[in-house]
Amino acid sequence: MSQDDGTKRTFETGATRDTAEGKIDYEGFLSPLVLERFGKYMHAHRVQSDGTLRASDNWQVGIPLPIYMSSAWRHFMDWWDYHRHIRPMGWHPKDESVLEDAICGLLFNAMGYLHEVLKARRNSAGE
Repeated sequence: MSQDDGTKRTFETGATRDTAEGKIDYEGFLSPLVLERFGKYMHAHRVQSDGTLRASDNWQVGIPLPIYMSSAWRHFMDWWDYHRHIRPMGWHPKDESVLEDAICGLLFNAMGYLHEVLKARRNSAGE
């Protein structure tokens, strides 16, 4: 247990820290279930069509925005089809992994796109 007087927190052990007021709560904003499933999706897609394994951060070296957008739309359509019960051929109604993969693919493309936008802004600001 701790006490927070608005300027600092004091723990039972006597340790002190600044107050948590106004600080970003990443732990509260993110879901460990989603991050675990997304990590498994990303790991499974590291194997390329020629059988080689790409680095987990390979995407960070740069993918053009139009590629992210096209791929995001394909994943979104798969998700929407599933949501509307218009499942493409081969999708089994009980196969939730197909739905999860579609959402993970959309997350990847949205985050990759945002990564490129933020990277470009940082580079133009000279940071």
